[in-house]
Amino acid sequence: MSSLKHLLQRNHAWAADLRARNPDYFTELAEQQEPRYLWIGCSDSRVPANEITGLAPGELFVHRNVANVVVHTDLNCLSVLQYAVEALNVEHVIVVGHYGCGGVRAAYQAKPLGLIDNWLRHVQDVAGKHLTLLEGIADESARIDRLCELNVIEQVVHVARTTIVQDAWQRRQPLTLHAWIYGLHDGLVRDLGFEADSSQSLADLYPQAIAALDSPAAR
Repeated sequence: MSSLKHLLQRNHAWAADLRARNPDYFTELAEQQEPRYLWIGCSDSRVPANEITGLAPGELFVHRNVANVVVHTDLNCLSVLQYAVEALNVEHVIVVGHYGCGGVRAAYQAKPLGLIDNWLRHVQDVAGKHLTLLEGIADESARIDRLCELNVIEQVVHVARTTIVQDAWQRRQPLTLHAWIYGLHDGLVRDLGFEADSSQSLADLYPQAIAALDSPAAR
């Protein structure tokens, strides 16, 4: 007998409930997926993409990793991005971080954790780039939350600089990149005001998004 019998039972109950509401639900779902959105988020189990956005299966394409990092040598992430943009023709790529991110905290505090330290180095690079901004925040928790925001913005830049997105923009494919952050304590998503649909808009809006985080109101 499976030691995860309780999860299998929940799955059967979930499927039965959906079939009761719509007998053709799974037949229709199996036919195709036509998501308009790609969500690049953190692996944290408290940040469920579909539930947060209120979207059903098939409506949101998802890639997740520790601290929602986009690295130009990560073939896993790039493959998801390419499939989403070129095969599924998504119209929006949303990088979503969250406050209280354990990966970002570990990166900032530089506590040795083993293999993952190599991955979190990318977040440390973000912290180093914005060191002056972060040092202007007295409270460490607030400083780490600001780093969570900065990390999202920088990862959007990384998405934009991939050949996948550059090629899409070159052929004038409608594709907009977004920077969001999720609050674990209230369940709300905050738009970080960084929305790019071309290389020019990326260049124009990046300094504005960073400046907004560095404003007295943001602190």
